Amino acid sequence: MIIIVQIVLVLAVVMVAFALMSGGSNARHLAIRRILLMMFAAAAVFSIFFPEILSAVASFLGIGRGTDLVLYGTIICFFVYMATTYQRFRSMEISITKLSRRLALDEIEKPAERTARTLDANDVDRPQQGV
Repeated sequence: MIIIVQIVLVLAVVMVAFALMSGGSNARHLAIRRILLMMFAAAAVFSIFFPEILSAVASFLGIGRGTDLVLYGTIICFFVYMATTYQRFRSMEISITKLSRRLALDEIEKPAERTARTLDANDVDRPQQGV
């Protein structure tokens, strides 16, 4: 007999899996991420319908309960997420720094252009003589 909680949990896992599949960097990383995500979703759905098997796997690994196994797996996934997020943000910081430096260098005017513009501005501001 399927309980409503099991259906809700399965739908939540499937929705999270599809949400995490969108986006990505290159094709290889995206493929690896999708494969791992589908494996996680399948394991999550399986453990929702058959929690006793999760407990058996946990006891085989020397962990007291299946919920403890899930907790340990969640902690590992969280650390992996933190590491990849740090790497991604560090890469973005480096890119922004390079872009800012490039823009600053591109906006520097050459001395001859600045002098010519100053002379043109002075000519406009002066009243014309002999009119």
